[in-house]
Amino acid sequence: MIAQNTLESALESLFANPGFQQEPAGLYDPLRYMIAIGGKRLRPRLCLTTYGIYADELTPAILQPAAGLEIFHTFTLIHDDIMDRSPLRRGHETVWKKWGEDTAILSGDVMFIESYRRMAQAPSAVLPEVLDLFSRTASQVCDGQQLDMDFERKEIVPMGDYMQMIGLKTGVLIACAAQLGALIGGANLPSQECLYDYGYYLGLAFQVADDYLDAYGDEKVFGKPIGGDILNQKKSWLTIRAYEKGAEGLMEALQAPAETPEEKAAKIARVKAIYDSVDVAADARKAIGDLTTRAIFKGTDAGMGADGHEALRQFAGSLVGRTV
Repeated sequence: MIAQNTLESALESLFANPGFQQEPAGLYDPLRYMIAIGGKRLRPRLCLTTYGIYADELTPAILQPAAGLEIFHTFTLIHDDIMDRSPLRRGHETVWKKWGEDTAILSGDVMFIESYRRMAQAPSAVLPEVLDLFSRTASQVCDGQQLDMDFERKEIVPMGDYMQMIGLKTGVLIACAAQLGALIGGANLPSQECLYDYGYYLGLAFQVADDYLDAYGDEKVFGKPIGGDILNQKKSWLTIRAYEKGAEGLMEALQAPAETPEEKAAKIARVKAIYDSVDVAADARKAIGDLTTRAIFKGTDAGMGADGHEALRQFAGSLVGRTV
């Protein structure tokens, strides 16, 4: 098993110089910018963690596919920010805001291509399985994004439909990361499948936590303005749960104008007061805890020793510990 500090050092080196070409700068500077502003690197970190449970040496055959996961995720963020009209990402201007929509679209496209180039550096013995897993996942992420956009045109979204959407948009890529590391590390198929489930449920917990923090988080920690989902009338976990509990005045509050800073602040405060009236924040924290517990339970069946189980518990804690 590879020590966690070794994995962290490898991650730091991997993204300190991501290796994008220099020219044309107008195309590749946004890629370097997005990688530089960072994030938790949770997908490559999870990939290396599961790999390190079954293997004892880091090589480009795992490091480059792990990087490919982050590059693919970053591609989705660039395009999501255009669709959501988000001005900030991790406390910095989004690519479309800084360089314009056309550059953001094209830079996102080249990131998508680059993610496949990195994925193709997996060991030849497992390359067909790696590319199949990654391709299926990439398609599912797009399915999830389309469902998310479809929900914007619906007044009411059932919680089951919402959970399916976040499973596709968020859960499957984290699940892919967990299975990919185990696959390249030499784990058998049943163990890979258990780790896929671990990643999937952890991804659900992470997205519910993200929805929760969008309303109740600290902007300096969260990395983007609080209340964005409210201002955009997004069907978040909190909104859907509030509807389920019969919250009064929620639709009217969400449809209130939010053009000026004062109107935006008033709208966020009004919606949060409705959330508080039916205590959806507590419900969200419970859901996050339940999903995390389920993820860890799935991981324990992955044919590993106590050290491996502890690594999975620690990873889950680092991901959602800010909310539970």
